[in-house]
Amino acid sequence: MQFFIPMQPPTTTHNAKQLHAFMRGGKPCAVLHDSPELKATRAKLHAYLAPYAPPTPCSGPVRLLVKWLFPTDGRHNDGEWRTTKPDTDNLEKALKDEMTRLHFWRDDAFVCSEVIEKFWADTPGIFIKVVEL
Repeated sequence: MQFFIPMQPPTTTHNAKQLHAFMRGGKPCAVLHDSPELKATRAKLHAYLAPYAPPTPCSGPVRLLVKWLFPTDGRHNDGEWRTTKPDTDNLEKALKDEMTRLHFWRDDAFVCSEVIEKFWADTPGIFIKVVEL
């Protein structure tokens, strides 16, 4: 399966967490929670991915190809590699989490091969290809 989602790709990554510190039984504790920005990113990805969710999840190994296409900014040309943040591995976490929630596969551990690229593009969006291996 492959599809293109025309959208402004989110730049908030799974690293956008908030630390909540508290005392439990007289000892300091801390818990990380998703920031409001990360929650909004997850909701946006979920809404855009939902129409492409397969009727049944992949049940074996999967190759995931993702091309993140960020809007050109006047300094970069269409198709030029994007070498600025966010990092591809950080972009990928929220995307794979939402694809797991939408049952593209039973668990993201099934993603055994990944090709992740990011470019500047005149038409921004996310190209996704899922191949059962």
